[in-house]
Amino acid sequence: MNMPLRQEAVPVGTGADVPLKGVRANIVQSIRAFRVEELQNSARSLGHHFLYANLAEAQTKQDVLDLISQQFMLSVPVGKNFDALYDSMTDPVHKSGPQPGFIVVLEHIPANVKFDKEAREQLLDIFRDTSDYWGDRKIPFRCFYSFL
Repeated sequence: MNMPLRQEAVPVGTGADVPLKGVRANIVQSIRAFRVEELQNSARSLGHHFLYANLAEAQTKQDVLDLISQQFMLSVPVGKNFDALYDSMTDPVHKSGPQPGFIVVLEHIPANVKFDKEAREQLLDIFRDTSDYWGDRKIPFRCFYSFL
């Protein structure tokens, strides 16, 4: 998984050391009051990987998988199913070395006939499972999403 991120030291006690205060370390939740730029800055402050996918152009499950794979720059091909997405975001990344944490944004998840409520829930379940995987390893994984 290729996720370049410049890590910066942040002085303790400046307030920047807790940019997501009140947000559990391992969670999948609606983006609501957060802005993408704010989440990206939080990732930078925390020294976490920031993964962003804009899914506004997606219509189908395959479109969603392709866009996530491209925009996350996943090194393992996602293929045509959600299990492959889970696999690519967990074991190979874990085996690549220590991870500082993740802030993930899935913006504009499609809500249409070809990507219905069940498909959206399956996608979010993959990210919940991924959050649990990293949580078991004491590594923060926060995922924020919005629907189109």
